[in-house]
Amino acid sequence: MSRNQKSGGGLAKALLIVLILLLIAATAFLIWLCIDMVNTQPQQIQTPQVTIELPTEVTTQPPETTEPPTTAPPEPEHVVATATIASQGDLLMHKPVFETCRQSDGSYDFSSIFRYSKELVSSYDYALANLETTFGGDGYPYQGNPAFNCPDGLMAAVVDTGYDMLLTANNHAGDTMGDGITRTVEKVREAGLTALGSQLSEEPRYSIVEVNGIQIGMVCYTWAYSGDGNRFSLNGLTPVKDVGQMNYFTNSNPDKLYNEAEQIIADMKAAGAEATMIFLHWGQEYQITENASQQKMAQRLCDMGFDVIVGGHPHVVQPMALLESTVDPNHKTICIYSLGNAVSNQRTGVSSLFPAGYTEDGVLFTVTFEKYSDGTVYVSAADVIPTWVNMNSNNGSREYNILPLEKAKEEQWTEAFGLTSGQFSAAQKSYDRTMGIVGEGLSACQNYLEQAKAQRESYYLDLAVHPEKYAAQETQPVVETTETLPAETGTAA
Repeated sequence: MSRNQKSGGGLAKALLIVLILLLIAATAFLIWLCIDMVNTQPQQIQTPQVTIELPTEVTTQPPETTEPPTTAPPEPEHVVATATIASQGDLLMHKPVFETCRQSDGSYDFSSIFRYSKELVSSYDYALANLETTFGGDGYPYQGNPAFNCPDGLMAAVVDTGYDMLLTANNHAGDTMGDGITRTVEKVREAGLTALGSQLSEEPRYSIVEVNGIQIGMVCYTWAYSGDGNRFSLNGLTPVKDVGQMNYFTNSNPDKLYNEAEQIIADMKAAGAEATMIFLHWGQEYQITENASQQKMAQRLCDMGFDVIVGGHPHVVQPMALLESTVDPNHKTICIYSLGNAVSNQRTGVSSLFPAGYTEDGVLFTVTFEKYSDGTVYVSAADVIPTWVNMNSNNGSREYNILPLEKAKEEQWTEAFGLTSGQFSAAQKSYDRTMGIVGEGLSACQNYLEQAKAQRESYYLDLAVHPEKYAAQETQPVVETTETLPAETGTAA
């Protein structure tokens, strides 16, 4: 019994020892395996590349958090063309004036007259002056009053200065009779200019000139000493056979002007005129204010619808006025009663008839038309530049110079025009005389035109933004109080 117990205990010990050895061996193996794994680079396993074709899809971006889009308002009607017309007074060609232009070979060079005004005149879109003489040719003496006839050489200087038109209806236009009227028109046209107021027989009595795309209807009439439809005399000289060469009226029969002018303005508009101007040789010489006949005549022409009235004949400057139609209160006319002399020998002291200094004065009158994108044309601006005729003998030879007296350049007058101190003082006095006559009327015209333009622009802007307000209206409504804007066709001053 004792031997068997001892034998059983031995076996248990042996198994325990084997188990311990196995644990030691396993532990050693694990330690070796860890050391081997640390020292051995792991093998990289290459994964095969798999391409997955996804279906095409439109990705919708979420809307940006901005204000919703707005539609821009349509562009208002706007100015598409402008035309500035410059009008100058009498080229009153007395013999002492054109004799200063005679050259040693007997020819004539009139450029000295326009030496200082050329740059200004040529800067305008369209320029004109009153031709107070005739081109009667060698068949008549070259002289001034009482029967004016000037050498043809004047035309070259007129063209070179930049004039586009000459007014050929005045009380001296018939001084070389009917053939002189015809020859004057021909010489003006040969030089490339328009003659307005006289014409060849059976021609229209008006002209429509296109300036920067604006069609401007123009007509010119003169006072006549007498006329009965068969013969007329413009200056009390031998009557001329009336064959339709001259646009004239008499003070005793102003209805001749009214009847013809009413038909002419209708004809001009039917022919495409978008604005209208009438030039009148009227009034009383040497009077610095217009008379009642001029006022009455101007009002009748305003009532007919003329946009601008430009006067001459008195040989002195007369006032400007803003006229309102008695037929259509929404129509206004810009009027200057007399432009005075552009050049003459009517110097202070030459005649007791001349008011001291005033016959040496003139104005360069400008009026600007604007055409809008809807086709309507308006008078948008008016201005005057005083001029003075300087009889210049500073260099030993006499010249008659037209001097434009631009106030902004007053400090430059002496050097620019070669004036003595006495001449500079005379120029200043001339400026003051002229502005004293036209200043008040000019301001009235300019204030109206500025206000009318501002209201017109306001209306066009409102029309573009709120067209429904005007959809049922046949004509454009009054903006506030001072101007009614016309319908799509027609003009307004």
